[in-house]
Amino acid sequence: MNWNRLLIRCFLIITFLGVNALILFGISSVWSYLNTGAERSSRLHLNLEEVRTYLPKVEWDTSRVEGRPMEPLTLAAIERDYLNGWYVKNNSLLTNKRFGLSDYFTDSARVKVNRILDFNLEQQASFRQTTLNHFPKLDFYSADGTQVYFTDHNVDIYQESLVNNQPVLEAKKKESYNVIMLLEDGFWRIRHFTKRENKPEPEKPLSKLSDSIKSLVKDIKGLNYYPKDTPWDVFGKKYSDSIISKDFGLIKEMGLNTIRIFIPYEDFGAAFVDGKKIDKVKSLLDKAYENELKVVVTLFDFYGNYDVFDWTLTHRHVEHVVLALKDHKAILAWDIKNEPDLDFESRGKEMVMAWLDQMVDEVRKWDGKHPVTIGWATPEGALNLNEKLDFISFHYYRELKDFEEAYIQLEEGINDPEKPIVLQEYGLSSYGGLWNFYRGSEEDQANYYKEIQGILEDHNIPFLFWTLYDFSQVPNAVVGRLPWRKKPQQFYGCYDTEGKPKPATKYLIQNKKAE
Repeated sequence: MNWNRLLIRCFLIITFLGVNALILFGISSVWSYLNTGAERSSRLHLNLEEVRTYLPKVEWDTSRVEGRPMEPLTLAAIERDYLNGWYVKNNSLLTNKRFGLSDYFTDSARVKVNRILDFNLEQQASFRQTTLNHFPKLDFYSADGTQVYFTDHNVDIYQESLVNNQPVLEAKKKESYNVIMLLEDGFWRIRHFTKRENKPEPEKPLSKLSDSIKSLVKDIKGLNYYPKDTPWDVFGKKYSDSIISKDFGLIKEMGLNTIRIFIPYEDFGAAFVDGKKIDKVKSLLDKAYENELKVVVTLFDFYGNYDVFDWTLTHRHVEHVVLALKDHKAILAWDIKNEPDLDFESRGKEMVMAWLDQMVDEVRKWDGKHPVTIGWATPEGALNLNEKLDFISFHYYRELKDFEEAYIQLEEGINDPEKPIVLQEYGLSSYGGLWNFYRGSEEDQANYYKEIQGILEDHNIPFLFWTLYDFSQVPNAVVGRLPWRKKPQQFYGCYDTEGKPKPATKYLIQNKKAE
């Protein structure tokens, strides 16, 4: 009997506590909901992370505004919601769905957008597009702070037309718009959005290298550089300027004059570039300058998206990196991307080429002084965009007996016979072990360099070989986990892991006093 009473009492106490917990949870949930003001990210079906997913360059002109003065915070909110409006509209044009439009367009403005979507759906058409640059001129800001009118001039638009999800046409164009936005529920929505006459800008002529820069490019004799203990992680936590300085001193002693380095896109913060990483790059450039070495900077490594919805993020990456480094005296050239032609099959050649073409323009916008190239993986790939680049760069890891023929075909295929061609990567691993059936050796590597350096000298071909050191380990992210791929990659250096010269070194030394 006593046990039954005890059990009943425990049950009542637990029930009481449970009911109170549920009541408190319900009250807190209601309170939280009432204070969120209907969080926009929960209403927007695109999982849009505000402006972080879409970062076209915006330059406002607020010099002549009718009405009340514009507050900086208000202008920032208008820009944020205007760009988000473009983002959701671009997404709707691709999917022919209306997700998110109600968040950034008023009821009347959505009528026009919906009409376009209905027509596209009927025709089984869609558009993959992005805007790259906006130049809005603020014309009016109402006295009550709830309405703005501006003209967005010469908006740079890249657009790819699709029928049945198959691309049929791509276009780069400039358009201008009249825009009215209203403040509703604490957010700015587009009320009026119409095209206006656009004043076309004159086309810029293709760049020409100055004789002095062309001479520097034609005289490139160098290597692709990684420290021996931190390959593919030059600017990580183990960065050491003393190691860099020592290595660059060794490179200078070899009579070489140029190095190529790599900026890993994600590792550097993607669109939001890590300033500490940039400081390490500047430190490396300082050491290069002290040792009379020029530097080719590869702006994108370990990047392979190319989708137009990612373009503005990569543009902000380039803007930050190029503006931070362009005035350094060690900079020789910008290399847009490492081996983009390897992505043709997986990403689609048209998409990769469109991204590269636009990225060349972006780099030149921020730095018109230094030449621009692309590090193509093959001689055949290097024919792409050759008319637009300042010099041609290609890589070669195939049979040495076929090199001269491949080089001559490349030379004949480019549009300008005076344009320099650089062999930007080449080399032979000295690995001879289980994973390549003992078919390599340091002697084979030495014979390879003896032959190819003679060919390069005969044809006056600038070169950057791969690489200074053997590596004790290679990250899986570089070539994967398979040992027959990783192991040979560790032995491309002309110095071993202990810093001792291998037999191949004597054929790479340009200053014979260093032998």
